[in-house]
Amino acid sequence: MSAERILMSKPDVGALEEEYVVRAIRSGWIAPLGPDVDAFEAEIKDKSGVEYAVALASGTAALHLGLLSLKVGHGDIVLTSSMTFAATANAIAYTGATPYFVDSDPLTGNMDPNLLDQALTNLERAGTRAAAVVPVDLLGKSADYERIEPICDAHGVALFCDAAESLGATLNGRSAGAFGRAGVFSFNGNKIMTTSGGGMFVTDDGELAQRVRYLSTQARQPVVHYEHTEIGYNYRMSNLLAALGRAQLTRLEEMIARRRHWRTTYRDFFSTVPGIEIFGGADDGEDNCWLSSIVVDPETSPVTASQLQELLNSEDIESRPLWKPMHLQPVFAGAPRLENGTSQLLFENGLTLPSGSAMTPEQFERVLGALERSLTRVRPS
Repeated sequence: MSAERILMSKPDVGALEEEYVVRAIRSGWIAPLGPDVDAFEAEIKDKSGVEYAVALASGTAALHLGLLSLKVGHGDIVLTSSMTFAATANAIAYTGATPYFVDSDPLTGNMDPNLLDQALTNLERAGTRAAAVVPVDLLGKSADYERIEPICDAHGVALFCDAAESLGATLNGRSAGAFGRAGVFSFNGNKIMTTSGGGMFVTDDGELAQRVRYLSTQARQPVVHYEHTEIGYNYRMSNLLAALGRAQLTRLEEMIARRRHWRTTYRDFFSTVPGIEIFGGADDGEDNCWLSSIVVDPETSPVTASQLQELLNSEDIESRPLWKPMHLQPVFAGAPRLENGTSQLLFENGLTLPSGSAMTPEQFERVLGALERSLTRVRPS
């Protein structure tokens, strides 16, 4: 029997999660909303240092409703990171707005603040005002909000943080998701912690939180019968999934510590390999280390990123290129962008390695052994 395939980031669940979910089932709260949802919101609020949290069906739903609550709509322009998963751009498109893609800082892959300032200035000179800026915290590293926040303030544009990947991360002691007008987290199956599917909208603005909650429950008016004055959405979180999330949240720090250990070990492993560096810079201290990726210099490395991926796959080990930039995606071919070539280079030369907290030490040794064998093979000419 062959060894189990090693995945990049499979869910890390066990007896505690089972206990919480069974307890929720036995409580009778099976439908959306319920006491575990209320408690989960309170616990995420406390963890993130914000005043309000609204549990939703996905991180994408949180982005969508957050944008609507910020009054983003048809004909608007929303600046966002080009180096991201499609959900960020899709949520902007759901509102009828147009995403404007801003390229990356070479070190972190996050939105380049200088390019953001230039893009906002270019729009203003053309007589167009951006409706919002949505930076993405790539792979669990907070964007440079200490530079981005003043830029958004100077241009009078709302800052809305896509912290889908960065729960548990901080920037100079301030929690991811707590910058700007609002933020979102994702609890998808491969994230730092999971509710199977689910997300959270977080903010210090009570009116925004109330608006998101209202829209998520089909925009039902507070009367005894079903009364609706505008279009709403069925974006509520299930009480069962919230119970799972509560169990996961109690284990978040230990799961981050395990992922950080993998990151540190990868960094040590590649320190003597020419042409390969850990992506994101040398300082992991405030990251949640959700995923560990490498960037390969094809001129000096023993293998290219694509060759390394192929060799790992031959040993039943999952890896994946860094996100393909949104400005290179066919569906957004006509969208405006300000690029410097960084995100394209990262996509072409980056590779994400197994990083999950559920990975065992034995599995991790298997990964390191496969990497060692791959790096010693002669690259074809």
